[in-house]
Amino acid sequence: MNLALTEEQQMIQDMAKKFAESELAPVAAKLDETGDQQLFQTNLASLAELGFMGLNIKAEYGGVEAGTVAFSLAITEIAKACASTAVTTSVTNMVAEVIQAVGNEEQKQNYLPKICSGEYLAGGFCLTEPSAGSDPAGMKTTATKDGDDYILNGSKIYITSGTIAGVFVVWAVTDTEARKGKGISCFLVEAGTPGMTIGKNEDKMGQKASPTNEVHFENCRVPASAMMGQENKGFAIAVGELAGGRIGIGSLALGVGLAALDYARDYIKERKQFGQPLSNFQGLQWMLAERYTDMEAARLLLMSAASTKEQGLPFGTQASMAKLYASEKGNQACYDALQLLGGAGYIKEYPLERMARDIRITSIYEGTSEIQKVIIARDVLA
Repeated sequence: MNLALTEEQQMIQDMAKKFAESELAPVAAKLDETGDQQLFQTNLASLAELGFMGLNIKAEYGGVEAGTVAFSLAITEIAKACASTAVTTSVTNMVAEVIQAVGNEEQKQNYLPKICSGEYLAGGFCLTEPSAGSDPAGMKTTATKDGDDYILNGSKIYITSGTIAGVFVVWAVTDTEARKGKGISCFLVEAGTPGMTIGKNEDKMGQKASPTNEVHFENCRVPASAMMGQENKGFAIAVGELAGGRIGIGSLALGVGLAALDYARDYIKERKQFGQPLSNFQGLQWMLAERYTDMEAARLLLMSAASTKEQGLPFGTQASMAKLYASEKGNQACYDALQLLGGAGYIKEYPLERMARDIRITSIYEGTSEIQKVIIARDVLA
């Protein structure tokens, strides 16, 4: 088994690391404190110029065709500096991949270049609803056929990039008589479409610069040509793309966890107590050893899932395992790193306080840890 990166994968990782260290890390605390959207969006545009919004998209549509492994590597490096930027990058790539996978040629030609180039700063993935979170098949948003159009009514919640997305992938029930999960279709809805309104930015615990919004549809009319894939066959699209998104969020958790550990490691090498550096104490050494081992295991799980996806093989269970492990262990890494700083870790002057808040959501969004366990158990017991 060859675990070495290809030349292209190494180049993308290095490029992401350089950009993250020079452009994202210096402003991460400011973005957390102020949510400065001009600065945040400038960085997104720069990432698009470098190719990071279409990492697994074909060159003919403006992407770089680097594959899923490169995508995971890039998200990890970006997340080490700024989790808000990383989640927006991850979800935008996921939206682009949905369009590439199931869109027709006209849809791909129309939307993918705009996403990859940064003309659309982000893409929106509209699945979750107030009564359909971990159970998205129970969604209530409807799309009713009216001549050559569909009329959307309903609401989506917790939508990443609601205020800045140029296009939204929206799931809605098109057959209200079908059994649960079987009458759902997938639509492309452009920002600014009459009848679609974006709610206020949610005031979140972490990842504060990344807008998270409710998206409401009230008699929102879209042409039949906005449908992706077959009518009433859209739920399978959502399930498949969520699996890919879990590689992105697992990679994000890995990046934040590693950044926290690196900061704590450097801190205890300098901080002295009882006449010697804290790093001399075996108990603290063991904490670092255990958490770095966890992060390496998470990295290998993510690389395995990403490589399997890249080969076109079934990867859903692997993605759930990687996301479950990386997010849970990433949370533990951040909390242990904060503990290593002692009281300083609880002060905003140090980045551990922000990292502990930023990483908390990774065990919730793109499928909670509990849902990942359900998916894994179903496969194990099949």
